Amino acid sequence: MSNSESHRHYHVVEQAINFIHRNFEHQPTLAEIAQSVHMSEHHLQRVFSEWAGISPKRFLQVVTKQAALDALKQTRNLMEASQSVGLSGTSRLHDLMVTCEAMTPGEIKKGGQGVSIQYGVVVTPFDEAVIAWTDRGICFLQFADNHEKNVIDELYRQWPNGTFKINSEQAQAYSDTIFSVEPDKKLARGKIHLVLKGTNFQVKVWEAMINTHSGQRLSYSQVAQLMGSPKASRAVGTALATNTIGYLIPCHRVIKSNGELGNYRWRPNRKAAILAWENATQNE
Repeated sequence: MSNSESHRHYHVVEQAINFIHRNFEHQPTLAEIAQSVHMSEHHLQRVFSEWAGISPKRFLQVVTKQAALDALKQTRNLMEASQSVGLSGTSRLHDLMVTCEAMTPGEIKKGGQGVSIQYGVVVTPFDEAVIAWTDRGICFLQFADNHEKNVIDELYRQWPNGTFKINSEQAQAYSDTIFSVEPDKKLARGKIHLVLKGTNFQVKVWEAMINTHSGQRLSYSQVAQLMGSPKASRAVGTALATNTIGYLIPCHRVIKSNGELGNYRWRPNRKAAILAWENATQNE
């Protein structure tokens, strides 16, 4: 399925996800989920499965609190295993799909002066987004929610002295690569490079998230442990909330220690959708 087809299905699936999230404690039936989006069971089953790679009932299992708690426990065990063999985190147990570099304080102070930034509005499986990049790598990726102008304005504010150019074709090519589930198009190690703009602490948090893997879930305290600051859980949450490179810096993988999804800059329903989509596609 192409990204454009996936994008069209996402709006229906998002409504179903919203219903599942509000009612997962009662374990709704497929008929109840279908009724909530005014579709037949067969039609919803087909659309949902084509979009997410899993059925609505399997998605329900993924988003239940117990499943989330089990995932957090698995992450803790993985961290303990990595530390037992002398590793500081889990990154060496899973190949990185993304590399990154931080801007220097001097570059940040200049506000993008002398930097050429290209951008475009793109179709993704999770609705439209704005993506931007410099000659060094991707510097911005935010879901738009029908407010593309506001997101583009934020991009301009982030790089107030930069030179901007629209490049819709290259932007969509980036999106097609980033969100592809086709084996021959999946990201290779180092395929996507990010340019991070933030404080030293923020960059450390974002790097810790980049070193996680698809389908993994972590609590705020686990992220703090991964970056070597076990008492910094609250500061970790603040750093994640300021992330402007969605999905590629996977802050969607951080949930509350009690198994609840918690907040997400681009809406909790999208967070749930991305987690389920990752869970369904990670082994393809």
